[in-house]
Amino acid sequence: MNTPTTSPAPATDLPGARHPTLRELAADLANGATTSVALVEATLARIAEYQAAGGTAYVGEVDTDGALQAALASDATRAAGHAPSPLAGLPVSIKDLFDVRGQVTGAGARVMAGQAPAAADATAVARLRAAGAVPMGRTNMSEFAFSGLGLNPHHGTPAHPGDAARVTGGSSSGGAATVALGLAVAALGTDTGGSIRIPSSFCGLTGFKPTARRVPLAGAYPLSRSLDSAGPLARSVDCCAILDAVLSGETLDTREAPLAGLRLGVTEDFVLDGVEPAVAAAFDRALRHLSAAGAQIRRFGFAELHQLPQINAGGGLIAAEAWQLHRARLGDPALEAQYDPRVAQRIRRGALISAADYIDLLDARARLQSTARERLRDLDAWLMPTVAVRAPLLADLAEDDGRFFATNALVLRNTTVLNFLDGCALSIPCEAPGELPVGLSVGGPHGADARVLQVGRAVESCLRAAARAD
Repeated sequence: MNTPTTSPAPATDLPGARHPTLRELAADLANGATTSVALVEATLARIAEYQAAGGTAYVGEVDTDGALQAALASDATRAAGHAPSPLAGLPVSIKDLFDVRGQVTGAGARVMAGQAPAAADATAVARLRAAGAVPMGRTNMSEFAFSGLGLNPHHGTPAHPGDAARVTGGSSSGGAATVALGLAVAALGTDTGGSIRIPSSFCGLTGFKPTARRVPLAGAYPLSRSLDSAGPLARSVDCCAILDAVLSGETLDTREAPLAGLRLGVTEDFVLDGVEPAVAAAFDRALRHLSAAGAQIRRFGFAELHQLPQINAGGGLIAAEAWQLHRARLGDPALEAQYDPRVAQRIRRGALISAADYIDLLDARARLQSTARERLRDLDAWLMPTVAVRAPLLADLAEDDGRFFATNALVLRNTTVLNFLDGCALSIPCEAPGELPVGLSVGGPHGADARVLQVGRAVESCLRAAARAD
């Protein structure tokens, strides 16, 4: 197979540099400290520097003219006394799964290159435009979003922002790189088994996977109709809440919950198996800080989670539903030759899933969802490490299929729990200063998006205060 390559991170803009939040940028625009044109021009300059160094976070041409025109229009609208949202005038990046009017939706795949340009924006993109956001370009990703590691043999693999030998995580790999490196202030991603939260965890960002179907997926290339969701990668819980309100069309009450007395559930079943020691240490340290601040850490059993590997042994809902979508192309040797072989191999597992097997999968999912509702009923949120390991080294994955598939399964393990249960979750950075990023998952059941964001704000405030004290 083609060996994925990484792209370097510019030394001038590594994580650790202070990047403003959406609300801070909106305030600067409101008080005249900057303009949308100035922000977009500065972002374009950083993108040019990054791409000149071989960076592959964006695929295809960045929409320089469109971005500058949108920025000019935003400044004119603001000068007339109107700003449609805190996103107005701010540069954002768009995952290559979403239709953007006049552009080909590539889904990170070579086989899609000959498709006709999209006639209209995907609903999520249209909502970002209506809120005044400035789309900068399409971001790199795992082909067809079918990997948690972010390798792409067609466009190159975006390097980890702080260590170019490591991966950013997937499938929203390019989106994470754009935010971490200041090539956008936020990214639109998708999450079927962790594709927002994994790269957020690896890159020190905050990512939010909403309850599926809260954000419309019209105009987004599907992976699994049962599990797909769309949401933001950004720099804070507040940024994610701002973006969620735009993307979902719902204004939730996401005010920070008082931390004292919050019931935060932790289970050692399944999600803590084989966790890397550095991840376990960061997770335990976060729990100690939260407990010291008055939160109640409630340990509870969830042994049924150990059924998940057997339930999904044949590829699960993703393979079954992806096969339905890709079977015609994979039946044509010339077209299959254009696929990432690792992605084609995983999709082909769906061919072996019968209609009866598929119904069994749906029934198993319903049973486990019922159990989860009971287990989580008296909790404000469910905490776990977002990912069991920190960002892996690319060299360990590029040529060794066995290592790739084993690592991919481990990286996806915790995040897929919330997708399978049809829940929602944030990933919030919890590493100590100077450490490689680690994500803390703050999750909840179906429809608990507002509560997860409320609790997430409290957790974020506590961990940031602890980091400052350290």
